[in-house]
Amino acid sequence: MATLILPGEWIKNWEKSGKHEFVQLCKELTEKTDHGNETKDIQAALYEVCSQVVQGNLKIDLVSAVLGEMMELRDDLPSILADVFCILDLETGALEEKNKRDHYTHLVGACLSFVPEAILKERLDPETLESLGLIKQAHQFNQKIVKIKTKLFYKQQKFNLLREENEGYAKLITELGQDLSGNITSNLVLESIKSLIGCFNLDPNRVLDIILEVYESRSEQDEFFLSLIKSYMCEPITLCHILGFKFKFYQEPNEETPKSLYHIAAALLNHKLIELEDLYVHLMPVDATIVEEHKREISEAKQIARKLVTVVLPSEKSEDKEKEKEKEEEKNEKPPDNQKLGLLEALLRIGDWHHAQSIMDQMPSFYATSHKAIALALCQLVHLTVEPLYRRAGVPKGAKGCALQPLQNKRAPQPTESFEDLRKDTFSMLCYLGPHLSHDPILFAKIVRLGKSFMKEYQSDGRPEVKDKMEILLSCFLSIADQVLLPSLSLMECNACMSEELWGLFKLFPYQHRYRLYGQWKNETYSGHPLLVKVKAQTVERARYIMKRLTKENVKQSGRQIGKLSHSNPTILFDYMLSQIQWYDNLIVPVVDSLKYLTSLNYDVLAYCIIEALANPEKEKMKHDDTTLSLWLQSLASLCGAVFRKYPIELAGLLQYVANQLKAGKSFDLLILKEVVQKMAGIEITDEMTSEQLEAMTGGEQLKAEGGYFGQIRNTKKSSQRLKDALLDHELALPLCLLMAQQRNGVVFLEGGEKHLKLVGHLYDQCHDTLVQFGGFLASNLSTEDYIKRVPSIDILCNQFHTPHDAAFFLSRPMYAHQILSKYEELKKAEKGNRQQQKVTKYVAACEQVMTPVHEAVMSLHPARVWDDLRPQFYATFWSLTMYDLAVPHAAYEREVNKLKVQIKAIEENSEIPLNKKKKEKERCTALQEKLQEEEKKQMEHVQRVLHRLKLEKDSWLLTKSTKNETITKFLQLCLFPRCIFSSIDAVYCARFVELVHQQKTPNFCTLLCYDRVFSAIIYTVASCTENESHRYGRFLCCMLETVTRWHSNRAVYEKECVNYPGFLTIFRAAGFDGGNKADQLDYENFRHVVHKWHYMLTKASVHCLETGDYTHIRNILIVLTKILPCYPKVLNLGQALEARVHKICLEEKDKRPDLYALAMGYSGRLKSQKVHMVPENEFHHKDQPARSATPASQQNGPGSAGKPAANTSKTEEGGFEDGDRIKDKSQGTTKPVNKANSTAAKVTTSNGNGALNSTKAVKDDKEKSGKEKKEKKEKTPGSTPETKAENRREKQRDERAGKEERLLREGKEKTPKADREKVKLDEKSGKDDKAKAGNGEPVEPARDAVKESKNKEKGDRNAAIATLKSPNPRSDSAESERDHKRRKLDSHSSPSHSSSVKDSSNELKDPATKQHINFNSVARSKSREREVEKKDTESVQGRSKEKKEEKERKERKRDHAVNDREASQESKRRKDENGTNSSKNSQSTSPSCDSPLTPEKEKTKRSKSSSKEKAESVKAERTSSGGKKESRHEKSEKKEKRDSAGGKEEKKHHKSSDKHR
Repeated sequence: MATLILPGEWIKNWEKSGKHEFVQLCKELTEKTDHGNETKDIQAALYEVCSQVVQGNLKIDLVSAVLGEMMELRDDLPSILADVFCILDLETGALEEKNKRDHYTHLVGACLSFVPEAILKERLDPETLESLGLIKQAHQFNQKIVKIKTKLFYKQQKFNLLREENEGYAKLITELGQDLSGNITSNLVLESIKSLIGCFNLDPNRVLDIILEVYESRSEQDEFFLSLIKSYMCEPITLCHILGFKFKFYQEPNEETPKSLYHIAAALLNHKLIELEDLYVHLMPVDATIVEEHKREISEAKQIARKLVTVVLPSEKSEDKEKEKEKEEEKNEKPPDNQKLGLLEALLRIGDWHHAQSIMDQMPSFYATSHKAIALALCQLVHLTVEPLYRRAGVPKGAKGCALQPLQNKRAPQPTESFEDLRKDTFSMLCYLGPHLSHDPILFAKIVRLGKSFMKEYQSDGRPEVKDKMEILLSCFLSIADQVLLPSLSLMECNACMSEELWGLFKLFPYQHRYRLYGQWKNETYSGHPLLVKVKAQTVERARYIMKRLTKENVKQSGRQIGKLSHSNPTILFDYMLSQIQWYDNLIVPVVDSLKYLTSLNYDVLAYCIIEALANPEKEKMKHDDTTLSLWLQSLASLCGAVFRKYPIELAGLLQYVANQLKAGKSFDLLILKEVVQKMAGIEITDEMTSEQLEAMTGGEQLKAEGGYFGQIRNTKKSSQRLKDALLDHELALPLCLLMAQQRNGVVFLEGGEKHLKLVGHLYDQCHDTLVQFGGFLASNLSTEDYIKRVPSIDILCNQFHTPHDAAFFLSRPMYAHQILSKYEELKKAEKGNRQQQKVTKYVAACEQVMTPVHEAVMSLHPARVWDDLRPQFYATFWSLTMYDLAVPHAAYEREVNKLKVQIKAIEENSEIPLNKKKKEKERCTALQEKLQEEEKKQMEHVQRVLHRLKLEKDSWLLTKSTKNETITKFLQLCLFPRCIFSSIDAVYCARFVELVHQQKTPNFCTLLCYDRVFSAIIYTVASCTENESHRYGRFLCCMLETVTRWHSNRAVYEKECVNYPGFLTIFRAAGFDGGNKADQLDYENFRHVVHKWHYMLTKASVHCLETGDYTHIRNILIVLTKILPCYPKVLNLGQALEARVHKICLEEKDKRPDLYALAMGYSGRLKSQKVHMVPENEFHHKDQPARSATPASQQNGPGSAGKPAANTSKTEEGGFEDGDRIKDKSQGTTKPVNKANSTAAKVTTSNGNGALNSTKAVKDDKEKSGKEKKEKKEKTPGSTPETKAENRREKQRDERAGKEERLLREGKEKTPKADREKVKLDEKSGKDDKAKAGNGEPVEPARDAVKESKNKEKGDRNAAIATLKSPNPRSDSAESERDHKRRKLDSHSSPSHSSSVKDSSNELKDPATKQHINFNSVARSKSREREVEKKDTESVQGRSKEKKEEKERKERKRDHAVNDREASQESKRRKDENGTNSSKNSQSTSPSCDSPLTPEKEKTKRSKSSSKEKAESVKAERTSSGGKKESRHEKSEKKEKRDSAGGKEEKKHHKSSDKHR
């Protein structure tokens, strides 16, 4: 109370000024009218003065006088002063200081004159009253108070009921029931009632009860009765008791509380005549019962749901029926009404929202509104609230609507005039309604339309001052959609109109908001309410019923059922359908067809459900073997493509999901993008294209669409437009491209991790294929402006976005084409000239303008040294052109036009087609035909312009500041290889581009070297490919081989297209080499030798890959071989070698790796069908040079042989060969040797220029050679180790078998089948090859022999011809190691690019002397074979002793190298001038097992020995001068043993020296 403190000066100067100031203050306080606050202020002032008196600061008489004067200011001032005395009484009574108590007593005593005693007796303590003398004894006073209170509050007044006259009640009822339409007011009636009570002695409480009864019967007269009760009523609690008594009367079973009672209770609450808390306790049931009931309803609903989704056995069904009967019996005894809900409804009906809200807050969520009457009452209240705003902003054009009568209740929620007003009460009312808005579809539509109107205003109004308010309203509408609209839709009975109405609102939300709403709807909404739990279970049951019966035949009927079910509960339905599709992918087609009855909202929900299913973290996206993608993911991807193409579903969410997955480094889901683009745009990516399709893909867009794809996906215009719009609207086109391009390497280095190599390859392929497909879609569908605006320049793509170069050019290529075309059109318009020459000139000018910045940009992509050989112009030209620019597919155009003509003819002949349809189809086909012809013409003109441009550019393409070999290397590394595996079209393009560069006679481009490098080094390329890249690489090799085969097959074609072309020069000028000035062309026959060598190298590489046992190597080489089957193998023995190895793969992989088995079986079958087209080797290339391999090693490249120019070898090639041999050496104990392939390897050495193997003689001679070869092998193998001894024993057994076979073959040569004869020929050739190696000083690797012999031992009784075919001895590299050493020394005198592996002098090949040597040596071999067994041990001992000797000689020769170098250099120059051609690259692809393939030296050695006797003598002299041991080339057969012995020693020596060099 002491809030007002009087200034201390007033107290000090009380008599002078303080008194006056205090009185003035009190007057001001009494005059002020502040809703009761003035009383408190006066009390505070009086309390302050009186407390000063109690404390002794003021005199009592002075203060009492002032207080007496003040009593006149207000009537209630004595009462206020008595309240102050009462407070001071309590305070002073608790004090121990008596003087203060005395001061207080004297003050009150002084004031008795103007404060009534009655008031003081009321408020002061009895002891205080006694001390003041107002009462005699405090004790008696207390007793009297107790008696009075007992009488007042505890003693019942006994009315004499007989005294109450019935006439009074009758008159009362008459008075209340009279017509109130006149001037009768509640005041008049109240006076009458008072008179009646007094006259007839009526009980006032019974009168009030009768008033309420009459009001209940006349509830429409609210105004009259409420004012009457307000005037009549004494206390609210009494009225509450009477109402509570009335409610209690109806709380018996089977009783129903009348609505009128609820109404009067609601009206009294609304007018605050009673309090809700007072009345609430009288209502039944109690809140605890309501909560229990709600829980029971939820549990029952869940139980019903469980029953619906589980299989029930018959016995369980009968038990359930009994329980249900019991429940029904219990329900027959109807419980009493829920009076709280009845009151709630009445409150809502009259518009008392705040009291209604209070009641609903006492109950579980949505419990109250789950009763339809309450829900409808609340809906009606919302109707009335939103009516003005709806009329202004929500009514659609043309709609009238029905006007609603507003509530008369002034306390009801105010109608809304703006969207901001909705926040006051409307949104909260809707939230209390929740899913039960479903009871009022009209209100549902109104709310949705208001939302639409708001969203339009929100999107158009960009004022910053209202932005915050709008954001709040947006979140409110989203909450309403989440908590009210979607759950209400679930409870509606398949109302498609409401679904479409709701989509009208939802489509204005961004897809992020929509998907969040769908997620809440699907995963949370259905668990919160019993009704929704039941609905979910019923939907699942119904969905299961439909899906069980869905087939292609009943799509229409099932589709209607699905549509009907989806209008209300799409999330539940689609979730079940997608789960079925993930298990059974054969459902995809009927499901997609059955979705045509869905609403737009349902399609959007379907998109969300698909994304949610894809992102399900509980599902593994890989199969359990971790090598392939899961079937469920593949099924969903397929469904995505089909659904998004067929129906107008927004794609943004799906595309963003894929982009997000890529950002997270996950590429599994690219499968979805691939399917969507394929189905929606009709762009198909496959490496299994036929040649016709591939040809069609090199034409224009129309030809691609007609003939380029497997499935003719028509009518993609709308769907591809939708896809394009989604990408552009959400700015996803370029990000997706860049993410895919970056993810290709991410798959391997980041995502790969512990994944299986097969899966990593598959993911890489999927990423790459999708990039190609997606980029193709953008190029063909985006306008020029859109494309150029979005794709940055090539240097930014590569350097800033780290896009791989091949992908960057792939994305930029369409941009260059667009820019050149538009620039060309500009130039044409600027200068009108129609001549072809002018057009071409303008085109070249346009190209220069567009491509010059590109040439500058690509400089930053590679180190500066790259541009020493390749000009940026050449690099950019290669990467910017396509097959469309190089050639016109006339055959494809003609084929498609003919198809259309046939189609037109078929339409004309078909009488069943109606005439109008016939006409339309014919018009369509004719229009298509004209389009194709026009497109062909346009492409022809374009190709002519491009070729002219290339012709002008070609001279400045290649600079070759280094060697041509280096130039070709850069071209292969930076251009050819990256692009040939990019796509099938690019593979063809690369092959055609090489051919075009050759045809253009491009300076400094060696075609021969390029082809040689491509065919000679495929092992590493094949091994590093993925599966799809293997398809493309195979296609590239096939196209390259097609060109080579065309040149090989016809001399006229070769001379026309290759002779006099710079690409076929075989000797080039090289620094420091004087003899290289003369340019020499490769003649036709030598070219055929070279082609044979390439075929051989392909065989070698294939066999190596097949032998490794590695999954990737085998799969890739089988794919490549399948692709190049039309052009390879063409030589019979190569085909047989491959066939045997592939057959072995079939046997090995049948039960291990079925996919490899299938590939091998497929290739094997196709290879057999190609056998009829294969030719013997002597038909493939002219093979008439005698085999000189029978001469001892010391005669040919012996220890002292020197003076041969070094070949420039590629490190890559060397590594490849070393690797291959190392693998074979290491796998002696486990890996089987290269059976037929090894015979191939030995056989094909002829293609390297070793003419000694080119002669094909009689079968008898060849068999002798075979026997001799085995003997030589034995002699060459060191016999000092146990391994060699074992081998010698096996060799002996094999020779005996070979001898028997030889005799059999002699006797029955004519009876031998053709296939066997071919095998025998192959055997003979392998034998010759081995002898050639012996003659060249090349030892057979002991490890291989050991493995081979162990294999032969296991095989048992195989005949000798087959054994020889399967296990020949390929040449070893060890013999060449010493010559290697010499060649390295000679490198200072010869060009690095200088080599003569392609040389083959036809004059030397035809030397008759060599033929004599063949016959002579064959006889010698035959005789020496008989002595083989006896001399075995002697030869071994001699081999060891001579090996030491030869080692000393080798050291002496090294010292003499300085002297011999000059002679060697001159000799090699002379031979080159005489013998023909050279290619530096060819030196790298030599024998199948050489570590450093330096074939040219061997070739030159053999050529020099086969040319003439004088030349041979000259070479002998050189060798002798270097200290080497030589023997005459024409020795007699008697000296055979010595030659063999020397050969064995020589082999051992070379083997050791090669090890040393290695």
